[in-house]
Amino acid sequence: MLRRYFYDTLASYLSLYIRPEDQVVEIEPRSKGLGERFANYQAVSSVAALKIERRPADYILLNGTIHYERDIEEMLNQLRACLEGSERILFVYYSMLWKPLARFASKVGIRSRTPEQNWIAHEDLENFCYLTGLEIIRRDVKLLCPIPVPFLANLLNRYLAPLPFFRLFTMLNIVIARPLKSVGEARPSVSVIVPARNESENINNILVRCPMMGPQDEVIFVEGNSTDDTWERIQQATSAYKGSHRLVFAQQKGHGKGDAVRLGFELATKDILMILDADLTTPPEELPKFYNAIAGNKAEFVNGSRLVYPMEKEAMRFFNIVGNKFFAAAFSFVLGQRFKDTLCGTKVLWRTDYQRLAAAREFFGDFDPFGDFDLLFGAARMGLKIVEVPVHYHERKYGTTNIQRWRHGLILLRMLLFAARRLKFLGHETLHTR
Repeated sequence: MLRRYFYDTLASYLSLYIRPEDQVVEIEPRSKGLGERFANYQAVSSVAALKIERRPADYILLNGTIHYERDIEEMLNQLRACLEGSERILFVYYSMLWKPLARFASKVGIRSRTPEQNWIAHEDLENFCYLTGLEIIRRDVKLLCPIPVPFLANLLNRYLAPLPFFRLFTMLNIVIARPLKSVGEARPSVSVIVPARNESENINNILVRCPMMGPQDEVIFVEGNSTDDTWERIQQATSAYKGSHRLVFAQQKGHGKGDAVRLGFELATKDILMILDADLTTPPEELPKFYNAIAGNKAEFVNGSRLVYPMEKEAMRFFNIVGNKFFAAAFSFVLGQRFKDTLCGTKVLWRTDYQRLAAAREFFGDFDPFGDFDLLFGAARMGLKIVEVPVHYHERKYGTTNIQRWRHGLILLRMLLFAARRLKFLGHETLHTR
Protein backbone atom coordinates (compact mmCIF):
# COMPACT_ATOMS: atom_id res chain seq x y z
CA MET A 1 0.00 0.00 0.00
CA LEU A 2 2.81 2.41 0.91
CA ARG A 3 4.65 1.60 -2.30
CA ARG A 4 1.53 2.05 -4.41
CA TYR A 5 0.73 5.39 -2.79
CA PHE A 6 4.27 6.65 -3.38
CA TYR A 7 4.31 5.70 -7.06
CA ASP A 8 0.77 6.96 -7.68
CA THR A 9 1.77 10.29 -6.18
CA LEU A 10 5.03 10.46 -8.11
CA ALA A 11 3.23 9.57 -11.36
CA SER A 12 0.72 12.37 -10.75
CA TYR A 13 3.60 14.84 -10.44
CA LEU A 14 5.30 13.57 -13.59
CA SER A 15 2.05 13.60 -15.55
CA LEU A 16 2.08 17.38 -15.31
CA TYR A 17 4.75 17.21 -18.01
CA ILE A 18 4.22 13.79 -19.60
CA ARG A 19 1.07 13.82 -21.72
CA PRO A 20 -0.69 10.61 -22.77
CA GLU A 21 0.78 10.76 -26.28
CA ASP A 22 4.36 11.40 -25.13
CA GLN A 23 7.00 8.69 -25.48
CA VAL A 24 8.78 8.02 -22.17
CA VAL A 25 11.99 6.02 -21.83
CA GLU A 26 13.19 5.23 -18.31
CA ILE A 27 16.86 4.37 -17.89
CA GLU A 28 17.84 1.75 -15.32
CA PRO A 29 14.47 1.45 -13.59
CA ARG A 30 14.87 0.13 -10.04
CA SER A 31 11.29 -1.07 -9.96
CA LYS A 32 8.18 -1.39 -12.10
CA GLY A 33 6.46 1.31 -10.12
CA LEU A 34 6.02 3.80 -12.97
CA GLY A 35 5.85 1.65 -16.09
CA GLU A 36 2.19 0.74 -15.71
CA ARG A 37 1.16 4.32 -15.14
CA PHE A 38 2.08 5.83 -18.53
CA ALA A 39 0.64 4.81 -21.88
CA ASN A 40 3.80 5.06 -24.01
CA TYR A 41 6.41 3.84 -21.54
CA GLN A 42 9.56 1.88 -22.32
CA ALA A 43 12.51 0.89 -20.15
CA VAL A 44 16.15 0.34 -21.03
CA SER A 45 18.82 -1.15 -18.81
CA SER A 46 21.45 1.52 -19.40
CA VAL A 47 22.47 4.55 -21.42
CA ALA A 48 24.47 2.24 -23.66
CA ALA A 49 21.31 0.25 -24.38
CA LEU A 50 19.47 3.47 -25.22
CA LYS A 51 22.19 4.33 -27.74
CA ILE A 52 22.06 0.89 -29.35
CA GLU A 53 18.27 0.62 -29.51
CA ARG A 54 17.76 4.30 -30.50
CA ARG A 55 14.25 4.40 -29.11
CA PRO A 56 12.31 7.60 -29.87
CA ALA A 57 11.53 9.62 -26.77
CA ASP A 58 9.95 12.89 -25.71
CA TYR A 59 11.13 12.34 -22.13
CA ILE A 60 14.13 10.47 -20.78
CA LEU A 61 13.29 9.54 -17.17
CA LEU A 62 16.06 9.15 -14.60
CA ASN A 63 14.06 8.14 -11.54
CA GLY A 64 16.63 7.95 -8.76
CA THR A 65 19.30 6.89 -11.24
CA ILE A 66 21.83 9.49 -10.12
CA HIS A 67 21.74 8.01 -6.61
CA TYR A 68 23.35 4.80 -7.89
CA GLU A 69 25.78 5.99 -10.57
CA ARG A 70 29.47 5.66 -9.79
CA ASP A 71 30.29 8.48 -12.25
CA ILE A 72 27.34 10.82 -12.82
CA GLU A 73 29.24 13.11 -15.18
CA GLU A 74 30.27 10.25 -17.44
CA MET A 75 26.74 8.85 -17.50
CA LEU A 76 25.30 12.25 -18.46
CA ASN A 77 27.96 12.72 -21.14
CA GLN A 78 26.96 9.40 -22.68
CA LEU A 79 23.29 10.33 -22.46
CA ARG A 80 23.90 13.74 -24.05
CA ALA A 81 25.58 12.04 -27.00
CA CYS A 82 22.43 9.92 -27.60
CA LEU A 83 20.02 12.83 -27.79
CA GLU A 84 18.81 14.59 -30.90
CA GLY A 85 18.03 17.87 -29.16
CA SER A 86 14.26 18.04 -28.70
CA GLU A 87 14.05 15.55 -25.82
CA ARG A 88 13.53 16.56 -22.22
CA ILE A 89 15.33 14.81 -19.36
CA LEU A 90 13.33 14.27 -16.17
CA PHE A 91 15.49 13.81 -13.08
CA VAL A 92 13.84 12.50 -9.92
CA TYR A 93 16.01 12.35 -6.81
CA TYR A 94 15.65 12.59 -3.04
CA SER A 95 16.44 15.56 -0.84
CA MET A 96 19.54 15.13 1.33
CA LEU A 97 17.38 16.03 4.33
CA TRP A 98 15.56 12.71 3.97
CA LYS A 99 18.70 10.54 3.91
CA PRO A 100 18.49 9.44 7.59
CA LEU A 101 14.75 8.70 7.32
CA ALA A 102 15.18 6.73 4.09
CA ARG A 103 17.90 4.58 5.62
CA PHE A 104 15.87 4.01 8.77
CA ALA A 105 12.85 2.98 6.67
CA SER A 106 15.04 0.46 4.84
CA LYS A 107 16.36 -0.99 8.11
CA VAL A 108 12.91 -1.54 9.61
CA GLY A 109 11.50 -3.00 6.40
CA ILE A 110 9.12 -0.18 5.46
CA ARG A 111 11.23 0.45 2.37
CA SER A 112 13.19 -2.03 0.28
CA ARG A 113 16.96 -1.93 0.81
CA THR A 114 18.57 0.05 -2.00
CA PRO A 115 22.27 0.86 -2.23
CA GLU A 116 22.12 4.63 -2.73
CA GLN A 117 25.65 5.92 -3.17
CA ASN A 118 25.05 9.59 -3.95
CA TRP A 119 22.93 12.04 -2.03
CA ILE A 120 23.51 15.26 -3.94
CA ALA A 121 22.31 18.82 -3.55
CA HIS A 122 20.51 20.62 -6.35
CA GLU A 123 23.59 22.77 -6.89
CA ASP A 124 25.56 19.58 -7.58
CA LEU A 125 23.10 18.54 -10.28
CA GLU A 126 23.26 22.02 -11.80
CA ASN A 127 27.03 21.67 -12.02
CA PHE A 128 26.84 18.20 -13.57
CA CYS A 129 24.40 19.51 -16.18
CA TYR A 130 26.61 22.49 -16.95
CA LEU A 131 29.62 20.22 -17.43
CA THR A 132 27.77 17.87 -19.78
CA GLY A 133 25.97 20.32 -22.06
CA LEU A 134 22.54 20.16 -20.41
CA GLU A 135 20.45 23.13 -19.33
CA ILE A 136 18.03 22.98 -16.41
CA ILE A 137 14.64 24.45 -17.33
CA ARG A 138 12.63 23.94 -14.18
CA ARG A 139 12.88 22.44 -10.71
CA ASP A 140 9.96 21.34 -8.55
CA VAL A 141 10.09 20.07 -5.00
CA LYS A 142 7.30 17.73 -3.89
CA LEU A 143 6.04 15.37 -1.19
CA LEU A 144 6.02 16.10 2.51
CA CYS A 145 4.25 12.90 3.53
CA PRO A 146 5.18 9.67 1.64
CA ILE A 147 2.62 7.53 3.47
CA PRO A 148 -1.15 7.61 2.85
CA VAL A 149 -2.38 9.17 6.09
CA PRO A 150 -6.06 10.06 5.47
CA PHE A 151 -6.68 13.80 5.02
CA LEU A 152 -3.21 14.74 6.36
CA ALA A 153 -1.26 13.41 3.37
CA ASN A 154 -3.42 15.32 0.89
CA LEU A 155 -3.20 18.51 2.96
CA LEU A 156 0.58 18.32 3.27
CA ASN A 157 1.43 17.14 -0.23
CA ARG A 158 -1.04 19.13 -2.29
CA TYR A 159 -1.48 22.41 -0.45
CA LEU A 160 1.49 22.96 1.87
CA ALA A 161 4.43 21.42 -0.02
CA PRO A 162 4.41 24.09 -2.80
CA LEU A 163 4.52 26.96 -0.30
CA PRO A 164 7.63 28.82 0.91
CA PHE A 165 9.17 27.38 4.09
CA PHE A 166 7.36 24.04 3.70
CA ARG A 167 9.28 23.52 0.43
CA LEU A 168 12.46 23.22 2.48
CA PHE A 169 11.29 19.91 3.95
CA THR A 170 10.00 18.15 0.84
CA MET A 171 11.32 14.73 -0.13
CA LEU A 172 11.42 14.75 -3.94
CA ASN A 173 13.29 16.92 -6.41
CA ILE A 174 11.89 16.84 -9.96
CA VAL A 175 14.07 18.60 -12.51
CA ILE A 176 13.54 19.14 -16.24
CA ALA A 177 16.60 19.68 -18.42
CA ARG A 178 17.21 20.00 -22.13
CA PRO A 179 20.28 19.23 -24.24
CA LEU A 180 21.91 22.37 -25.58
CA LYS A 181 21.88 22.30 -29.37
CA SER A 182 24.45 23.91 -31.61
CA VAL A 183 23.06 26.76 -33.68
CA GLY A 184 22.71 25.83 -37.35
CA GLU A 185 23.70 28.06 -40.22
CA ALA A 186 20.24 28.14 -41.84
CA ARG A 187 18.16 31.13 -40.80
CA PRO A 188 14.52 30.23 -40.07
CA SER A 189 11.70 32.38 -41.42
CA VAL A 190 9.02 34.10 -39.36
CA SER A 191 5.24 34.44 -39.38
CA VAL A 192 4.28 37.73 -37.68
CA ILE A 193 0.67 37.51 -36.47
CA VAL A 194 -1.08 40.89 -36.13
CA PRO A 195 -4.51 40.78 -34.44
CA ALA A 196 -6.19 44.05 -35.47
CA ARG A 197 -9.45 45.45 -34.11
CA ASN A 198 -10.14 49.16 -34.65
CA GLU A 199 -6.54 49.82 -35.72
CA SER A 200 -7.15 51.42 -39.11
CA GLU A 201 -4.47 54.12 -38.88
CA ASN A 202 -1.75 51.68 -37.81
CA ILE A 203 -1.91 49.20 -40.70
CA ASN A 204 0.39 51.05 -43.11
CA ASN A 205 2.90 51.75 -40.32
CA ILE A 206 3.05 48.06 -39.46
CA LEU A 207 3.99 47.16 -43.02
CA VAL A 208 6.53 49.97 -43.27
CA ARG A 209 8.16 49.28 -39.90
CA CYS A 210 8.08 45.47 -39.63
CA PRO A 211 11.63 44.23 -40.38
CA MET A 212 12.67 41.18 -42.36
CA MET A 213 14.35 38.68 -40.02
CA GLY A 214 14.41 35.41 -41.94
CA PRO A 215 14.72 34.85 -45.68
CA GLN A 216 10.98 34.36 -46.36
CA ASP A 217 9.00 36.11 -43.64
CA GLU A 218 5.26 36.68 -43.73
CA VAL A 219 2.87 39.10 -42.01
CA ILE A 220 -0.61 37.80 -41.20
CA PHE A 221 -3.33 40.32 -40.35
CA VAL A 222 -6.39 38.96 -38.55
CA GLU A 223 -9.19 41.50 -38.30
CA GLY A 224 -12.28 40.98 -36.21
CA ASN A 225 -15.34 42.98 -35.22
CA SER A 226 -13.91 46.43 -35.97
CA THR A 227 -16.21 49.45 -35.94
CA ASP A 228 -13.83 51.50 -38.08
CA ASP A 229 -12.45 50.72 -41.55
CA THR A 230 -9.61 48.43 -40.37
CA TRP A 231 -10.63 45.60 -42.73
CA GLU A 232 -10.77 47.88 -45.77
CA ARG A 233 -7.43 49.46 -44.83
CA ILE A 234 -5.79 46.03 -44.55
CA GLN A 235 -6.98 45.09 -48.03
CA GLN A 236 -5.83 48.40 -49.52
CA ALA A 237 -2.42 48.29 -47.81
CA THR A 238 -1.67 44.71 -48.80
CA SER A 239 -2.66 45.27 -52.42
CA ALA A 240 -0.33 48.28 -52.65
CA TYR A 241 2.54 46.64 -50.72
CA LYS A 242 5.90 46.44 -52.52
CA GLY A 243 8.05 45.01 -49.73
CA SER A 244 9.63 41.59 -49.17
CA HIS A 245 7.12 40.03 -46.79
CA ARG A 246 4.52 37.55 -47.93
CA LEU A 247 1.17 39.02 -46.84
CA VAL A 248 -1.90 37.14 -45.62
CA PHE A 249 -5.12 38.60 -44.23
CA ALA A 250 -8.28 37.09 -42.80
CA GLN A 251 -11.33 37.96 -40.71
CA GLN A 252 -12.01 36.01 -37.56
CA LYS A 253 -15.43 34.45 -37.04
CA GLY A 254 -15.21 34.50 -33.26
CA HIS A 255 -14.43 37.26 -30.79
CA GLY A 256 -11.41 38.35 -28.81
CA LYS A 257 -7.69 38.55 -29.36
CA GLY A 258 -7.21 34.91 -28.38
CA ASP A 259 -9.46 33.72 -31.19
CA ALA A 260 -7.62 36.01 -33.64
CA VAL A 261 -4.20 34.75 -32.54
CA ARG A 262 -5.24 31.12 -32.99
CA LEU A 263 -6.58 31.81 -36.48
CA GLY A 264 -3.34 33.57 -37.38
CA PHE A 265 -1.30 30.63 -36.08
CA GLU A 266 -3.41 28.24 -38.17
CA LEU A 267 -2.66 30.30 -41.29
CA ALA A 268 1.06 30.58 -40.54
CA THR A 269 3.50 28.61 -42.69
CA LYS A 270 6.91 29.65 -41.32
CA ASP A 271 9.15 28.18 -38.61
CA ILE A 272 8.79 30.88 -35.94
CA LEU A 273 5.52 32.43 -34.77
CA MET A 274 5.46 36.00 -33.41
CA ILE A 275 2.55 38.03 -32.03
CA LEU A 276 2.70 41.78 -32.72
CA ASP A 277 -0.03 43.96 -31.25
CA ALA A 278 -1.45 46.27 -33.90
CA ASP A 279 -1.47 49.28 -31.55
CA LEU A 280 2.34 49.52 -32.05
CA THR A 281 2.94 50.23 -28.36
CA THR A 282 5.70 47.61 -28.69
CA PRO A 283 7.85 48.79 -31.62
CA PRO A 284 8.13 46.33 -34.53
CA GLU A 285 11.76 47.38 -34.84
CA GLU A 286 12.47 45.38 -31.64
CA LEU A 287 11.22 42.07 -33.04
CA PRO A 288 14.76 41.06 -34.15
CA LYS A 289 15.67 40.81 -30.44
CA PHE A 290 13.06 38.07 -30.09
CA TYR A 291 14.26 36.44 -33.30
CA ASN A 292 17.88 36.36 -32.16
CA ALA A 293 16.90 34.81 -28.82
CA ILE A 294 14.92 31.95 -30.33
CA ALA A 295 16.92 31.36 -33.51
CA GLY A 296 20.14 31.42 -31.45
CA ASN A 297 18.75 28.69 -29.15
CA LYS A 298 18.86 30.95 -26.11
CA ALA A 299 15.13 30.33 -25.72
CA GLU A 300 12.29 28.16 -27.00
CA PHE A 301 9.59 30.61 -25.90
CA VAL A 302 10.25 34.36 -25.73
CA ASN A 303 8.08 36.72 -23.69
CA GLY A 304 8.31 40.49 -23.95
CA SER A 305 8.83 42.60 -20.82
CA ARG A 306 7.69 46.23 -20.77
CA LEU A 307 8.68 46.88 -17.14
CA VAL A 308 12.46 47.10 -17.50
CA TYR A 309 13.00 50.29 -19.51
CA PRO A 310 11.26 53.59 -18.70
CA MET A 311 7.96 53.82 -20.58
CA GLU A 312 6.30 56.84 -22.11
CA LYS A 313 4.13 58.82 -19.72
CA GLU A 314 0.69 57.71 -20.93
CA ALA A 315 1.69 54.22 -22.06
CA MET A 316 0.36 52.42 -18.97
CA ARG A 317 -1.93 53.73 -16.25
CA PHE A 318 -1.07 53.37 -12.57
CA PHE A 319 -3.53 50.59 -11.75
CA ASN A 320 -2.45 48.72 -14.86
CA ILE A 321 1.14 48.84 -13.62
CA VAL A 322 0.03 47.55 -10.19
CA GLY A 323 -1.97 44.77 -11.84
CA ASN A 324 0.95 43.83 -14.08
CA LYS A 325 3.31 43.53 -11.12
CA PHE A 326 0.80 41.46 -9.14
CA PHE A 327 0.18 39.03 -11.98
CA ALA A 328 3.91 38.82 -12.77
CA ALA A 329 4.64 37.77 -9.17
CA ALA A 330 1.69 35.36 -9.07
CA PHE A 331 2.52 33.72 -12.40
CA SER A 332 6.19 33.46 -11.39
CA PHE A 333 5.12 31.42 -8.36
CA VAL A 334 2.70 29.23 -10.31
CA LEU A 335 4.96 28.63 -13.33
CA GLY A 336 8.10 28.08 -11.27
CA GLN A 337 10.26 30.75 -12.87
CA ARG A 338 10.66 34.50 -12.65
CA PHE A 339 8.56 36.78 -14.85
CA LYS A 340 8.66 40.55 -14.79
CA ASP A 341 5.76 41.11 -17.21
CA THR A 342 3.33 38.34 -18.17
CA LEU A 343 0.84 40.71 -19.83
CA CYS A 344 3.03 41.91 -22.71
CA GLY A 345 1.34 40.90 -25.95
CA THR A 346 4.56 40.12 -27.83
CA LYS A 347 5.27 36.40 -27.54
CA VAL A 348 7.37 34.16 -29.79
CA LEU A 349 7.69 30.39 -30.17
CA TRP A 350 8.47 27.69 -32.72
CA ARG A 351 5.52 26.57 -34.83
CA THR A 352 6.23 22.91 -34.08
CA ASP A 353 6.05 23.63 -30.34
CA TYR A 354 2.81 25.54 -30.81
CA GLN A 355 1.25 22.59 -32.61
CA ARG A 356 2.08 20.31 -29.68
CA LEU A 357 0.86 22.93 -27.24
CA ALA A 358 -2.43 23.43 -29.08
CA ALA A 359 -3.08 19.69 -29.14
CA ALA A 360 -3.11 19.66 -25.32
CA ARG A 361 -4.90 22.96 -24.76
CA GLU A 362 -7.84 21.35 -22.94
CA PHE A 363 -5.53 20.64 -19.97
CA PHE A 364 -5.82 24.30 -18.95
CA GLY A 365 -9.29 24.92 -20.33
CA ASP A 366 -10.25 26.93 -23.38
CA PHE A 367 -11.22 30.26 -21.85
CA ASP A 368 -8.25 32.55 -22.51
CA PRO A 369 -9.68 35.58 -24.37
CA PHE A 370 -6.24 37.16 -24.79
CA GLY A 371 -4.34 34.40 -26.59
CA ASP A 372 -1.28 34.86 -24.36
CA PHE A 373 -1.76 32.79 -21.26
CA ASP A 374 -2.54 29.36 -22.60
CA LEU A 375 0.74 29.87 -24.48
CA LEU A 376 2.60 30.61 -21.25
CA PHE A 377 0.91 27.78 -19.37
CA GLY A 378 1.49 25.32 -22.19
CA ALA A 379 5.14 26.32 -22.61
CA ALA A 380 5.76 25.85 -18.90
CA ARG A 381 4.08 22.45 -18.90
CA MET A 382 6.09 21.31 -21.94
CA GLY A 383 9.33 22.27 -20.23
CA LEU A 384 10.26 24.84 -22.87
CA LYS A 385 13.07 27.25 -22.13
CA ILE A 386 11.28 30.57 -21.47
CA VAL A 387 13.23 33.83 -21.66
CA GLU A 388 12.06 37.43 -21.30
CA VAL A 389 13.26 40.11 -23.71
CA PRO A 390 12.95 43.71 -22.43
CA VAL A 391 11.19 46.07 -24.85
CA HIS A 392 10.45 49.80 -24.90
CA TYR A 393 6.79 50.59 -24.35
CA HIS A 394 5.15 53.55 -26.09
CA GLU A 395 1.80 55.23 -25.68
CA ARG A 396 -0.87 54.51 -28.26
CA LYS A 397 -0.98 57.02 -31.12
CA TYR A 398 -4.33 56.00 -32.60
CA GLY A 399 -7.59 54.68 -31.19
CA THR A 400 -8.30 53.39 -27.69
CA THR A 401 -7.26 50.26 -25.86
CA ASN A 402 -9.36 47.12 -26.23
CA ILE A 403 -8.48 46.08 -22.67
CA GLN A 404 -11.23 46.46 -20.04
CA ARG A 405 -9.17 46.74 -16.89
CA TRP A 406 -11.49 45.35 -14.21
CA ARG A 407 -13.44 42.78 -16.24
CA HIS A 408 -10.33 41.40 -17.87
CA GLY A 409 -8.53 41.52 -14.51
CA LEU A 410 -11.15 39.18 -13.05
CA ILE A 411 -10.74 36.84 -16.03
CA LEU A 412 -6.98 36.84 -15.45
CA LEU A 413 -7.50 36.04 -11.79
CA ARG A 414 -9.75 33.12 -12.69
CA MET A 415 -7.15 31.83 -15.15
CA LEU A 416 -4.44 32.20 -12.53
CA LEU A 417 -6.37 30.18 -9.94
CA PHE A 418 -7.16 27.49 -12.50
CA ALA A 419 -3.50 27.26 -13.56
CA ALA A 420 -2.38 27.15 -9.92
CA ARG A 421 -4.59 24.12 -9.30
CA ARG A 422 -3.27 22.42 -12.42
CA LEU A 423 0.41 23.34 -12.14
CA LYS A 424 1.20 23.99 -8.48
CA PHE A 425 -1.41 22.42 -6.21
CA LEU A 426 -1.98 19.34 -8.32
CA GLY A 427 -3.57 16.14 -7.14
CA HIS A 428 -4.17 12.67 -8.52
CA GLU A 429 -6.72 13.92 -11.06
CA THR A 430 -3.86 14.97 -13.34
CA LEU A 431 -2.64 11.39 -13.62
CA HIS A 432 -2.76 9.80 -17.07
CA THR A 433 -2.77 6.00 -17.10
CA ARG A 434 -3.00 3.33 -19.74
